[in-house]
Amino acid sequence: MNAPTKAVKPNRQRSREIFARAETVLVGGVNSPVRAFRSVGGEPLIIERGSAQYLYDADGNELLDYVCSWGALLLGHAHPAVAAAIADQARRGTSFGVTTELEIELASVIHGAIPSMEKVRFVSSGTEATMSAVRLARGVTGRDYILKFEGCYHGHADSFLSQAGSGLATLGIAECPGVPEALAALTLNAPFNDLPAVERLFAEHAGKIAAVIVEPIAANMGVVLPAEGFLSGLREITQRNGALLIIDEVITGFRLHYGAAQKLLGIDADLTTLGKIIGGGVPVAAYGGRREYMDRVAPLGPVYQGGTLAGNPLAMRAGLATLNELTKPGVYEALNRNAERLVAGLRKAVAESGVPAVVNTIGSLATIFFTAEPVTNYAGAKSSDKTRYARYFREMLDRDIFLAPSQFEAAFVSVVHTSDDIDRTIAAARSSLQAIADTP
Repeated sequence: MNAPTKAVKPNRQRSREIFARAETVLVGGVNSPVRAFRSVGGEPLIIERGSAQYLYDADGNELLDYVCSWGALLLGHAHPAVAAAIADQARRGTSFGVTTELEIELASVIHGAIPSMEKVRFVSSGTEATMSAVRLARGVTGRDYILKFEGCYHGHADSFLSQAGSGLATLGIAECPGVPEALAALTLNAPFNDLPAVERLFAEHAGKIAAVIVEPIAANMGVVLPAEGFLSGLREITQRNGALLIIDEVITGFRLHYGAAQKLLGIDADLTTLGKIIGGGVPVAAYGGRREYMDRVAPLGPVYQGGTLAGNPLAMRAGLATLNELTKPGVYEALNRNAERLVAGLRKAVAESGVPAVVNTIGSLATIFFTAEPVTNYAGAKSSDKTRYARYFREMLDRDIFLAPSQFEAAFVSVVHTSDDIDRTIAAARSSLQAIADTP
């Protein structure tokens, strides 16, 4: 099906009625802020089901999905192998609260793909993984400060909610009430891609910084790539100063190839966090690293962390099924070819429209920023015209293309997107951009 050249607003009456009910019992009608569509306007979606590359809302409208559960569904919705694994495990039991062989199997698969993760601890969310990795780094080093980068989002733990990207950037929240000032003071922020700023912070807080935490490819201020030498510079600075390097691969792990983005970028972390893809759409995340560090975690060491549903068998089965599918020949090559075609088409559509915009991309991750200037850090991302992005989002949605309802997120291409889907998306983008260009 080709995208219409003019936007046709679909009927979402039932979705509207359901959301009105949601607002009476859920905070803002949602369970995660970006889902409220506050930054892009219009009515939040109410989704009933998903199949492969499509979502179906409560009114039966079919949407071509580039959110893919915020990157978790690399194989698309309700993949047969993943769905079968979850259903089989559900018949065997959904939670035991004690160790299963499944946990060992998935940890072994992850270690095989990411050798620096010599030992792994499973948790239930990316926030838990990053929070736990930071606690471990503090326990290992005996230091209190952590250094993060403006616009990088590492979950909603207290230590991370200053100059964060993702939902905070979307809602315009710079500092989060409820975070104790004394704790916030232990988090240092530097501009992404700015090694001199990192050096200055280490000099100002000599012997006090436990860890640097970074997304290897920023994807929570929109997609922003590391400058040449940036990550290797962080590796050198942390080693020289006795701090740990935590690389947050909750988004990038297993997305660009079978393993961590670190391998492609020529860098090894002391601790790595994973999430999203390793659970195939079921809540799961993990942190891991060198044996000498991970052995400091309870019960082997004094750094405590635990969770009732950690290593949940449903998540382990979904993760094993997902990663098994990703070992099949040609999966990543086909995925990245489609993504390259999409980005090339988007850039051509931007050029033809005359609308100032740039498309940042790597592999199957991409973001369109409505600015004429290159975006290399959070300041650049924030200079993007968010009003124009909101218009673009609504134009694309009216053409049945679902993008992230936020300027500060990525679009995700999945394995199940087809060449016809790519052509349809490019055509929709061309007409959406032209509609924006034609508006005074």
